[in-house]
Amino acid sequence: MALTTSNLTRHVDGVPHLDNVSCTLKRGGFHVVVGQTLSGKTSLLRALAGLDAPDAGSIALDGRDQHRVPVWKRNVSMVYQQFINYPHLSVYDNIAFPLRRRGMTAVEVDRKVRQAAHMVALAPLLERMPTALSGGQQQRMALARSLAKDDDLLLLDEPLVNLDYKLREQLRDEFLNLFAQRDHAIMVYATTEPNEALLFDANVLVMHQGRLLQSGPAQQVYANPANVDVARIFSDPPMNLMSGTLDAGEILINHAVRLPRPGHFNRLQNGNYTFGIHPCDLSLTSRGIGMRVDLAEINGSETYLHVSRDNADLVLHLAGVHGYNPGDHVETAINGSRLFAFAADGTLAAAPAP
Repeated sequence: MALTTSNLTRHVDGVPHLDNVSCTLKRGGFHVVVGQTLSGKTSLLRALAGLDAPDAGSIALDGRDQHRVPVWKRNVSMVYQQFINYPHLSVYDNIAFPLRRRGMTAVEVDRKVRQAAHMVALAPLLERMPTALSGGQQQRMALARSLAKDDDLLLLDEPLVNLDYKLREQLRDEFLNLFAQRDHAIMVYATTEPNEALLFDANVLVMHQGRLLQSGPAQQVYANPANVDVARIFSDPPMNLMSGTLDAGEILINHAVRLPRPGHFNRLQNGNYTFGIHPCDLSLTSRGIGMRVDLAEINGSETYLHVSRDNADLVLHLAGVHGYNPGDHVETAINGSRLFAFAADGTLAAAPAP
């Protein structure tokens, strides 16, 4: 049983927000929609929720067409990046509100409220008002309200984006436990961060300019991106992409860097390609390719080192904090066995072993 979309299309002022999106989202699965801002993630979630009607295409839940089903009759909940709570109601009453609207008995409402509050660690705070809660607790309250409804479809639109780093990390871990308990539901989580999809080990849908570029298990998409757009989007920092030429014995990148031809390129024809490599597969060495430091970007306990040479610009993902200054000289090692090759039309031609 599943939620399916077929050629889902929606335009706003002539701009395609959804462009022939077809996908299958199975029950009991955790599905992560990944894409940059304005890629169509929110448009897809709103269409699935019935909030925006598509111009063309169809949505079916367990084989039943949803086109004429009004929003209030759909078993769907949506949690937004800007948590929406009722400031005049207690935590308990916030969670209970949609249940009472459905006409549930007081006993049933109480059971579901306390169960949902326990799932998100809000049980001790049920009598508090929203103003007495932290940002993370308010987002948990919004999530608890959706969980209490026990709907078939739970949509989460970048629910952690407005929280601080440590709180995002904590709630990610809690989400994993929550979703493991919801094997009857379909959960769709939208994010700009590919690392979230990899951490969740979810089924991923990569979107760009309203189009669904690729879907599948997160690790599989990361290891075998369908094209350069997926490679760029589904990597943080983005995959380094470089123009180059492949001949019998070597690779020439950007007319400046020569590398031995790796074994996994043996079946490729000689010619022009776009070569890619993840920032984590680049390293510093004592005898490598001389490059100039443009920026050392500190990200917690890691460093994103931006370097360049002639027309080649690269980003290295280094463990630890490295205090390089712009203009410093470094020797960079490109691991040829970790290179990707993309054909002239942008499609994947060869990938390294996982």
